[in-house]
Amino acid sequence: MKVGRMVQLWMLQVIVSNLIILEASEALDPTQGFIHVALDSSNFKKCIIYEASEAADPTHGFIPVALDSSNFHVQKPYDVPVNQRYSFSNGVHKLCVYSTDKPHTTDSPTLPRTEIRIAGHDYTSGVWQFEGYGYVPNGTSGVCIMQVFGARHPHATTLQLRVYDASLISYMSPVLLQNMYDRWFRLNAIVDVAANNVKVYIDGVLKYTGGGRGQATHYFKFGVFTQNDPSHYMESRWKDIKLFRK
Repeated sequence: MKVGRMVQLWMLQVIVSNLIILEASEALDPTQGFIHVALDSSNFKKCIIYEASEAADPTHGFIPVALDSSNFHVQKPYDVPVNQRYSFSNGVHKLCVYSTDKPHTTDSPTLPRTEIRIAGHDYTSGVWQFEGYGYVPNGTSGVCIMQVFGARHPHATTLQLRVYDASLISYMSPVLLQNMYDRWFRLNAIVDVAANNVKVYIDGVLKYTGGGRGQATHYFKFGVFTQNDPSHYMESRWKDIKLFRK
């Protein structure tokens, strides 16, 4: 029996109440030995089929954490005014730094940075999530644009997301996003302290799952923090920054 013919017969059985249509066939009858059950239109309800998607909402099941401008502490080279390395306009944080800049304090041995440290929500337990929309212009490289600070010695961070030549990378490997220049992307980073686990979602798709670096006091940062082989000028932009917890 052809497939089209079988579909037509099935539709007739559904539409016509208590009518059985049989057609001779060399194939076996799979209904043999079964009892017919009466059906009419009252037995059928509408259903909606949604197209499957790889994207998901990583914030599902989390509780939003209140944030305002008082939670955003800018760290920038100590010898320049903040407005030369940071601006906030139309809801967008713009942070930049030069590879020749000074560190953020006079006694810091670290490389140049312009970052926002989210204050007031440090944590040592629970499951915490950072969400933000990031943008990196063409040419920025050799820089960390987001990090989870805090880790067991000898480490200082649990997660660093770095940009090298248009790719977003967890530390030096693996690559999480390619061809990232000049476009907005949604970033969700989840830290489960008890499970010692970190997850990173890009545009709602899980891109990385890895171990943490031990229990410590953690907090989130975003911006530009110079790493190895940096470009002379580094910049990232961020908007719609949110925190969540469980």
